[in-house]
Amino acid sequence: MVVIQECERMNLLISEIRISLTELDQGLKGQLNITDAMENLSIALSINKVPKNWEDKAYFSLKPLTDWFTDLLLRVAQLSEWTKSLEVPIALWISGLFNPMSFLTAIMQVTSRQHSYPLDYMCLQTDVTNTV
Repeated sequence: MVVIQECERMNLLISEIRISLTELDQGLKGQLNITDAMENLSIALSINKVPKNWEDKAYFSLKPLTDWFTDLLLRVAQLSEWTKSLEVPIALWISGLFNPMSFLTAIMQVTSRQHSYPLDYMCLQTDVTNTV
């Protein structure tokens, strides 16, 4: 369920990026009238800032646009890999999720149900690794 929510949010973000860039391209070619949204997008892109309409649909980040976009591609790759098997990965880039707490809560709920443990007694153990 968590992977579906993550994919839905990513699809909304990518759709917003695609639509806004297509409209800006059409506006610059004279096929559409330039709107305030297109103007704001153009300004944000020129100063290496994540546009507001993308930021509203994205995960929290203070990175400049070029680093943000590189990060976005890594997040898409992680979700793509995850959705191939639809199994919880052995290792996960937790901050690469839109809502990490939702993922962690789901893990506790599934484990609780599998072993008939009370959810209140569940806790998380995290092993931080430096592997790819």
